[in-house]
Amino acid sequence: MEQNKTVLSIKHVSKHLGKRKILSDITLDVKEGEIFGFLGPNGSGKTTTIKLILGLLRMESGEISICGHDNVKEFEDAMRCVGGIIVNPEMYKYLTGRQNLEQYARMYPDLPRERVDEVIRLVRMESRIDDKIAKYSLGMRQRLGIAQAVLHNPRLLILDEPTNGLDPAGIKELRDVLKTLSREQGVAVFVSSHMLSELQLMCDRVGIIDRGVTVGYRSLDADGMIEEDEAAHYTLETPDGEKAVELLSASALCTGAQYDGALSFDAVCDSVPEIVSLLCREGVRVYGLARQKKSLEDTFLEMTDTADVGTQPVVEKQRRAAKGGEDA
Repeated sequence: MEQNKTVLSIKHVSKHLGKRKILSDITLDVKEGEIFGFLGPNGSGKTTTIKLILGLLRMESGEISICGHDNVKEFEDAMRCVGGIIVNPEMYKYLTGRQNLEQYARMYPDLPRERVDEVIRLVRMESRIDDKIAKYSLGMRQRLGIAQAVLHNPRLLILDEPTNGLDPAGIKELRDVLKTLSREQGVAVFVSSHMLSELQLMCDRVGIIDRGVTVGYRSLDADGMIEEDEAAHYTLETPDGEKAVELLSASALCTGAQYDGALSFDAVCDSVPEIVSLLCREGVRVYGLARQKKSLEDTFLEMTDTADVGTQPVVEKQRRAAKGGEDA
């Protein structure tokens, strides 16, 4: 599905709790059919942002809209477009999974009766849906919680740490359900989590905040993380390494060219074809080219204070501009 319609829009949102600045000018959007990962260290403002989206806290400045509805001025219309699980889903443990869904469905008088069966199939709970909740594993409860959250066909699903406590099998089941929701039904999924390796497998895009400041966004693909205007590290196999280093050092196409059995350099993605063309024109034999994959963890550490001291000039500049943002 083409991901072009904005479902969630957050613009220039700030928030204090008492004298402490929790969020400073947060801006992001989530598209239709997209799984968006929301990342940040503990105390960075993730949970506060989610509470603002859901109207559980008041904004001091900025705008939040869901499906085009302002979540302050058109609160009820905005909330009709949202489903969510914050920490763990709440259920009646003495009832069966089906009875829980039927109880929840009574909140929506216009909901077709067959919708309960639809969401049961969606989360793959057909074989256990008539067992009592007390007999469910944590992973099964999470899947039933998602069924409950999407029962009313929301366009935005918000999940706060949905993989907490799940074993690997439960995490995979959850990931598969979320991909089905986004790919086949066009639901925009907003996931806040600390499970970086899992988000890399699940998400289309991530936004990273640190101390209440947006520090960057990244698109994810099956081969790793890359942006067209972002430099990456490359290695190139050639027997003519010294000549290649001389040519690249004299050009403005890359930086850090060196040869130690293989040619290596840093370059923006769009410059790579021109680099290879230059080398070939000058008689350098090119046998292979590889980009060093950057994991989500690498990017997260580079962009937040959990990285080594001295790697955060951009983040520090943004924090100073935010005028005193503090840990939340």
